[in-house]
Amino acid sequence: MNGVLPDHALRQLIETGCITAERPILPEQIQPASLDLRLGTTAWRLRASFLAGRGRKVSERLADFEMHRMDLSDGAVLEKGCVYLVPLMERLSLPTGLDAVANAKSSTGRLDLLTRLITDEGTEFDRLPEGYDGPIYAEICPRSFSVLVRPGMRLNQLRLRQGQAVLSDTDLRALHAREPLVTGEALIDEGLGFSVDLRPEQGDLVGYRARPHSGVIDLDRIGAYRASDFWDELRTRDGQLILDPGAFYILVSREAVAIPPEYAAEMAPYLAMVGEFRVHYAGFFDPGFGHGAAGHGARGVLEVRCHEAPFALEHGQVVGRLVYERMAALPERLYGTGIASNYQGQGLKLAKQFRAD
Repeated sequence: MNGVLPDHALRQLIETGCITAERPILPEQIQPASLDLRLGTTAWRLRASFLAGRGRKVSERLADFEMHRMDLSDGAVLEKGCVYLVPLMERLSLPTGLDAVANAKSSTGRLDLLTRLITDEGTEFDRLPEGYDGPIYAEICPRSFSVLVRPGMRLNQLRLRQGQAVLSDTDLRALHAREPLVTGEALIDEGLGFSVDLRPEQGDLVGYRARPHSGVIDLDRIGAYRASDFWDELRTRDGQLILDPGAFYILVSREAVAIPPEYAAEMAPYLAMVGEFRVHYAGFFDPGFGHGAAGHGARGVLEVRCHEAPFALEHGQVVGRLVYERMAALPERLYGTGIASNYQGQGLKLAKQFRAD
């Protein structure tokens, strides 16, 4: 059946050798509809980001771009504003009919840690064609904070799919009629649109802005850092926020969304031609997000960067969309059920490394 592969299908690919790794793949790497990927033991500092290109291997192109090599075994700092390449522990040998897409994990995106997958012969980031057989690499560019990383850390994840899985707008409307996907009116246009919340029901805290000169974040230290050392709170009562060029923001969607167990979703920009700001996401929503025990949906955290000019963002402005996909089969476990899901039932929330003062 066409669709996104669930957890038990991923385990089968591991058992048959289609997904292999330098170290045994851990049970906690397997999510309801994706596989977490682990950093290897080496990183290269690059002078520029690159793609291998048709007929070329990443290892062949590395000599054109590498500045120096780093051993991650005892931990190493990836500095803000620099570009790094890290071979991942996992390797793929995709069977015919299966392709794959990668995306940053939730905490990776909330740290403004640009992490993209590249492959041999690749002409796009985060995309693996059917039949790909070879190593995979993470390109990492910390943009707001320098970070301490170690081998085995999981910054991005891989979703495998068979055939056409994306729901058309007609199918999405029918699904919403059967099982509401969003609170309030559903804006369906090449996916399910959602907007920014700048009028919270309680208080006046609408988001956070990354502070420009902060310390190093050890990604393994959960709840270890005071939020105020790294973030400025943003408060408003007039439903408007002026974004500063070059600044990074954490905001939240006005709508609460739900992903039924038979579906998965991925965030995408709403209007590519809106050049004043860019909403970029840790883009995978697993089956069960905002569903069941979470009540009536969970809100999406928005990671926003302003570009050329200051831009006035208004309450209710549509900024993104969720593209829903069918699952090839029901996963054995849902998001937030039987697995450690840091963001189930979430509202406005920073990455798990931070704590309130």
